[in-house]
Amino acid sequence: MQVPLQIDFQNMDRSDAVETKVRERAEKLEQFFPRVIGCRVTVVAPHRHHRKGKLYEVHIDVDVPGKHILVNHAGPKNHAHEDIYVALRDAFDAAQRQLEDHSRKVRQKVKHHEAPTHGTVLRLFDYEGYGFIELPDGQEIYFHRNSVVDDGFGRLEVGHEVRLEIAEGESAEGPQASTVRPIGKHHIVD
Repeated sequence: MQVPLQIDFQNMDRSDAVETKVRERAEKLEQFFPRVIGCRVTVVAPHRHHRKGKLYEVHIDVDVPGKHILVNHAGPKNHAHEDIYVALRDAFDAAQRQLEDHSRKVRQKVKHHEAPTHGTVLRLFDYEGYGFIELPDGQEIYFHRNSVVDDGFGRLEVGHEVRLEIAEGESAEGPQASTVRPIGKHHIVD
């Protein structure tokens, strides 16, 4: 960390054991994202006037390049947080997950689902059993009746929208569709 770890205690006295646990967990955060700039941890004890359900709150602020990660584990959601070490564990686990997510985004490991290739039936040759599909960029793709799913070649008409998978190198004439699936009433938006 570029900035030293800051640990604050609210409504309670400083505890060496808790501080040691916080330092151990904060050091491990750099395993999930090695460029942590700084980290601030605030441990809040329940107010003394509470008689039951004294739940600890743990707030973690982690600064990394391009992102500020905030974890706020508080409230009556989990009665296990009556134990300060459980509250610390849960808060640091949440911070770890957020750092892992951020690390994947930085490394561009997040899956991006591309829209399937789609086009419009341009020409049909019913008797010969083939046709051509025009892609949005104007390219024409050949397809054979056997490439249309569910024996749907006979139901296709010029102007119908279809999804298709293109096989390169299958034909000397250029790319051809290996699978053609009529879209029906649903339209794909680019």
